[in-house]
Amino acid sequence: MHHHAEPGAVRAAAPSKSKIKHQATQQRRGQLKQAATACFIGNFVEWFDYASYGYLAVVITKVFFPDSSPVSGLLATFGVFALSFIVRPLGGVIWGHYGDKIGRKQALSLSILLMSLATFLIAFLPTYAQIGLWAPVLLLVVRIVQGFSASGEYAGASAFLAEYAPDHQRGFYTSIVPASTAAGLLLGSMLVTIMHSVLTLEQMESFGWRLPFLLAAPMGLVGRYIRLRLEDSPKFRELEQSHHVEQAPVMQMLRKHKRAFVIALGATMLNAVGFYTILSYMPTYLSVELHVSEADSFLATSIALAAYIGLIFLMGKLSDQFGRKTMLVAASLIFMVFTVPLFSYLGTVGLLGMIVIQIVFGAMLTMNDGTLPCFLSEIFPTNIRYSGFALSFNLANAVFGGTAPFIATWLIQATGNKLAPAWYLVGAALIALIAMLFSRESAGKPLKER
Repeated sequence: MHHHAEPGAVRAAAPSKSKIKHQATQQRRGQLKQAATACFIGNFVEWFDYASYGYLAVVITKVFFPDSSPVSGLLATFGVFALSFIVRPLGGVIWGHYGDKIGRKQALSLSILLMSLATFLIAFLPTYAQIGLWAPVLLLVVRIVQGFSASGEYAGASAFLAEYAPDHQRGFYTSIVPASTAAGLLLGSMLVTIMHSVLTLEQMESFGWRLPFLLAAPMGLVGRYIRLRLEDSPKFRELEQSHHVEQAPVMQMLRKHKRAFVIALGATMLNAVGFYTILSYMPTYLSVELHVSEADSFLATSIALAAYIGLIFLMGKLSDQFGRKTMLVAASLIFMVFTVPLFSYLGTVGLLGMIVIQIVFGAMLTMNDGTLPCFLSEIFPTNIRYSGFALSFNLANAVFGGTAPFIATWLIQATGNKLAPAWYLVGAALIALIAMLFSRESAGKPLKER
């Protein structure tokens, strides 16, 4: 026996178009939030791991290179820091290939696992006193694995968020990546500061330096768990559904998108040199060159990092409003004008003045760093986005970023001029400026497809 439903009854049961649209919007918002959280936590963990090494450089020098003079020991430690960057372009190629071919999510879940494992292992490394030259060799191997995994992280997380975010808020959402990077550095810096104040120098050298690295495993597993539960980005899923995934994305990028690649490489220069000079090398510069106490130099850098995190979202938002090109050109010009004067004041002002200068540097840096991840995501089309971003970003960071502390230390030695690192930074800003003048505005437009 058939019941004939009245036409009105059927219509009432089906949800209205606006309701479906509302549900889709809510679902998209939920996914965006999840993606943002996963990128923040994962990137935070990776850079906390990375930072702990940088901030413990002086102690690590004594444990792993005890027989050398302080300067050559420091150069050796920063040399290990720089060498871990040399693998980054290679990492950029491999992660880019993997991320463009198999998916953003898979690459990001694997990179966090590798980073956390490598960092956790540092905690158990034998010292020079125990096994001699093998100690720094093992340290280098673990650092290389760290550098390799870091190379997949920044680019992948930025591309992933850019592909999730609405067009008019892309700058804001991608600025989560540098914010989480700085947050990881800040936690590393704060932890080292607390350890320095609680532990004696003997304790720091015997077991203290191992402590931050022990946190890597639990933090990394949490990050990986969150990442594995994500869906891949909508843009990548569209690529897969339309069977347009590149088989050799890096080759495709170098063949068809040379111009974009060169611009991306130049634009990243300021980020590479600026980030490592101001946020990583600065505590060393203040204590070694200007004889500021270690506690004070860490404090100044930690406050600069906090300002950086606070301002970076604002800069991402401003880049949505005024455009990526405007922001990146302005950042380069400001660095060219103010870097040397600010550096020259560092030696003459007290702690408060030093903190103010560090905050100004942090603010200058956010103009570039809050805009760059979005710019690099927009300059490449979806099918090669991860590869283009990862290779250009990591190449600039390997050649000029990771080597910045080393080059800065060497330049001061070679020229006898304590302002040498500042001039190096001005040079990087000039290159970034030239690159940006050749770029086109990309804010507010849909992401490039293939």
